[in-house]
Amino acid sequence: MENKSRKFNFPHIYVLLLALILIAGILTYIIPAGNCERVQLEDGREVVDPESYTFVEQNPIGIMDYLSAVPLGLEDAASIVFFILIIGGSFSVLLDTGALAAGLQRLTKLSDGKSPWVIPIIMVAFSLGGAIIGMVEESLLFIPIMISLAMALGYDSLTGLAIVFLGFMSGFAASLINPFNLGVAQEIANLPLFSGMGLRVAMYIVTVLVSIYFVMRYAKKVKANPTISPTYEIDQKRDDNFDLSNIKEFTTRDKAVLITATLIIMLLMVGVFQWDWYLTEIAALFIGMAMVLAFIAKMGFNGFAESFSRGTKNIVEGAIIVGFARGILVVLEQGNILDTILYYVTTGLDQLPSVLVAEGMYAIFAFISFIIPSGTGQAAISIPLMTPIADMVGVTRQTMVFSFQFADGVSEIITPTSGWFMAGLALARTNRCSLHTNRTFDFIRTFLIIGIVYKLFI
Repeated sequence: MENKSRKFNFPHIYVLLLALILIAGILTYIIPAGNCERVQLEDGREVVDPESYTFVEQNPIGIMDYLSAVPLGLEDAASIVFFILIIGGSFSVLLDTGALAAGLQRLTKLSDGKSPWVIPIIMVAFSLGGAIIGMVEESLLFIPIMISLAMALGYDSLTGLAIVFLGFMSGFAASLINPFNLGVAQEIANLPLFSGMGLRVAMYIVTVLVSIYFVMRYAKKVKANPTISPTYEIDQKRDDNFDLSNIKEFTTRDKAVLITATLIIMLLMVGVFQWDWYLTEIAALFIGMAMVLAFIAKMGFNGFAESFSRGTKNIVEGAIIVGFARGILVVLEQGNILDTILYYVTTGLDQLPSVLVAEGMYAIFAFISFIIPSGTGQAAISIPLMTPIADMVGVTRQTMVFSFQFADGVSEIITPTSGWFMAGLALARTNRCSLHTNRTFDFIRTFLIIGIVYKLFI
């Protein structure tokens, strides 16, 4: 009888989180229950006092407690869940206007296949998409266009792929006002929304410049000697390149959409920093933005509604992940073992210098990113646990959030569990090549350098 090897399918994120909730439930029977008092600081933050730790009566959870963890988690995280859904629907309207794609295609055409400086210009544009509105999956739409551009400039398909990957993720890793990872993480950590902007801007500039340098250096080498490209043979057989002379017209309406979106983003920043806007006000602003953009693009009432609905459907999995992840915290709290875990973890970490603790957090976040590729899901599961640890060992919450967002950004472009990353490789038709050569991932080293850059700032 022939033995057929079965292909391993990585579990769905919901399955993983339900398993983690079950493990947390089992731990309530094993780990001693304990409690720490919470102390209110002058700035209004509530922190854990490790000196107040005492053992309490064991309270292991039952079957109904386990099954109730997700509904309770969704209830606890309701404001974040609905915020994510509204933002997703609003951004869907922006993308469906076609203005972003038309603008980038127009920029591609202006290069006329001659100027290499179109690479940094487009990468900066992509990075702003990642830093401001958290564009990740949407970046896949630009891979065929950027590959065509790279080939027209005399480079290879890997250069086009790198423009997209490193462009978007350099901004995503150094998020400025990205509501999906930075906004959620700061809200959970009880930090002012989008605070630490000065340092974020500096990190964004350095991260983007490092990414551009690596891409342009690689592109220059390939142009000088095309045969060194790991995708050289694949590129010789390509028949899917776009005609750069036949690109969608960048209309006055497209310009109006982009100008309006830019002005609304500027209003968002004013509202956050001057008028203390938070999740409710930001969500309201984005609903208004979606309505205005739909009107400018002449989408119609039903067109607006369908686009908004499609956006919420596309992001609903990420939003629900927040509730599943919060369910783990619910079980740990119900079983009275959360403070015990925090106490013993921080007792060991407290002996280390703060800088090593911060790097340890970076490593923990990177590991969680491998298991849970969703940035929103990572924030929901890790920030509630890491925040009190940061308080107890003397690492600022802002530093902890920096560790999270950079670990998230770096891991998204190197981990095989990232559906976005693997889909991009497949769409570029370089996934098969990547299994046989390390050169295909040459540009990925950029983000390892970016990790070092992060350490220099923190």
